[in-house]
Amino acid sequence: MTEKTIALVTGAAQGIGYACAEILVEQGMFVILCDANAERLRPAAERLGKNARYILCDMGDSAQIAAMFDTIEKDHGTISVLINNAGIALPSSFLETPEQDFRKVLDVNLVGVFLAIQRAAKGMVAKGIQGAIVNMSSINAVVAIPSIAAYCASKGGISQLTKVAALALAPHNIRVNAVGPGSIDTEMMASVNANPEAMKMAMSRTPLKRMGTPREVAELVCFLASPKASYITGETVYIDGGRLGLNYTC
Repeated sequence: MTEKTIALVTGAAQGIGYACAEILVEQGMFVILCDANAERLRPAAERLGKNARYILCDMGDSAQIAAMFDTIEKDHGTISVLINNAGIALPSSFLETPEQDFRKVLDVNLVGVFLAIQRAAKGMVAKGIQGAIVNMSSINAVVAIPSIAAYCASKGGISQLTKVAALALAPHNIRVNAVGPGSIDTEMMASVNANPEAMKMAMSRTPLKRMGTPREVAELVCFLASPKASYITGETVYIDGGRLGLNYTC
């Protein structure tokens, strides 16, 4: 790592992304929060104090991603830690899902992640930085929900992209891992929280019988980004309250 460890967290205006940024600041890193939501992004960064900055970027837009990295490198330096957290779902019936929605989800959740990994890694390699990259996958890389077909496909892709990037970057001592959350208490789960029957169903397939918190996921993300995980690369670690191990519901 460089003397001034610079971290970039995408999708950082709220939820898991914000929790990741918060912990990285607590660990003494200089953290740049990226998000497409201008209204929430600035106050999120300001809450984290002098070691946090923010930059607007739509992770589904390749030109914006390139411009973001240009700005970060010009104003702050080369990042050592990349947390690819930004993601969207756009639920709809499988038979009625518009092609443009399917492509939009893949652009943000998969193509944008690839571009960010590639650009961040080029900077690390050029500067001789032994960095760490953590991607946000999901249990839906393994288990499927028909109403979020593109989301499931994108998260399955993230698990494979993580392995590919880990192999490609291992010669440069850059580690790449992923985290796969289950039911986490974020805005994406708001409709479940508001519906007792939906919550009952979600908890029936969660052995620990509760939702996880953004902070719990962020602690795992930040562990994988830290020197404590120095011999871990190419892995997707699931944090799901036991859900993937359950073969029945009750």
